[in-house]
Amino acid sequence: MEVNTQHYDDIIIGGGKAGKTLAPALVADGRKTALVERSLNMIGGGCINIACIPTKTMVASANVANTVRNSAAYGVKTNTPTVNLAEVIQRKRSVVQSAREMNLHNLEKALDNNLIIGEARFVAPKTIEVTTTEANNRLLTAEHLFINTGTRPLIPSIPGLTEVEFLTSESIMELEYLPEHLIVLGSSYIGLEFAQMFRRFGSRVTLIGQSEQILSQQDPDIAIAVQTLLEQDGIEFLLKAKVLRVDHTGNETILQIQVADREITLQGSHLLVAVGRAPNTDSLNLAAAGVATDTRGFIQVNDRLETNIPGIWALGDINGGPQYTHISLDDYRIIKANLIDGGNRSTRDRLVPSCLFIDPELAHVGLTETEAQQSNKDMLSAWRRWMRQPFLERKHKGEPMDF
Repeated sequence: MEVNTQHYDDIIIGGGKAGKTLAPALVADGRKTALVERSLNMIGGGCINIACIPTKTMVASANVANTVRNSAAYGVKTNTPTVNLAEVIQRKRSVVQSAREMNLHNLEKALDNNLIIGEARFVAPKTIEVTTTEANNRLLTAEHLFINTGTRPLIPSIPGLTEVEFLTSESIMELEYLPEHLIVLGSSYIGLEFAQMFRRFGSRVTLIGQSEQILSQQDPDIAIAVQTLLEQDGIEFLLKAKVLRVDHTGNETILQIQVADREITLQGSHLLVAVGRAPNTDSLNLAAAGVATDTRGFIQVNDRLETNIPGIWALGDINGGPQYTHISLDDYRIIKANLIDGGNRSTRDRLVPSCLFIDPELAHVGLTETEAQQSNKDMLSAWRRWMRQPFLERKHKGEPMDF
């Protein structure tokens, strides 16, 4: 059966922060634009549905539980809090649903009938085939295509892991009962946020990191300060650790772990795998378009977010840059400036704000001290050491921290 081909000026594959913001701007510029999103449950992108909004909603619940638990320190005596995780999850779902519906309304208003729900794959450099939710195939062509398909949890290759039940950053937010002992595999942003969250909900938490320090991209003194704070919450750490094998018996997940020169066994009720993110490129058939990726599958772009194929761009997490919503939004700004406004904007010298939503939050922008030293920016290094020294001296002495 012959499939009719629909022609557009622009096609956006994926409605994350960059894509959903770019679509109305293109339409307002008088361009016929389609946005393809794989599922109604992902309208608005990862931040709204599986990342920023739901996790921070749950972080807020965990912080309330922690405040109540420690209320006596504020002169307020109350009972020990009881966390109903099912109600926490229901609140999270309600917040996500509200944001998703708002985004759906905005996209439908901007795109009319050109918001297409279905799975997209390239069949030629400027042509995609979309299998819709009604199992119909549609061919779409455009002068310009923007890939904004985001990422998913990375599952490492560990013997036995695929044979046991484990949690990811997505599935753990649907767990409606409290783990007795949560083992977190991963010592960066995702792992640390969930570790503190579930510790404050009431779980025993053990965190495993392969590097010598948590937050391996941070300065060592910052990493030590964060680890100390989390240990005060009761989180246990195993660093410089390599998981050799994962097994399951009864209700327990069992990990064989190499720590330095010894091998230990760790048992827990639940295992969260939080070691990074993998790009959603494997189903796009990028070979048909000739779009180049790196060894991990992320799409390669230049500083104007252009792929190696003229007229195809990659925005947001999929292009291998910093995985933050505000970076995805700035990717949109670059495209708008260059394609609509006639500007010449790029990612060169872009300052990247970094944020970790533990309590208290950790944030920085620009170079770390280590990066500054490696760049021979001695003045900046000296300034940061001077600014941090009083805080670190008080912390190591166990004295109160004032700001």
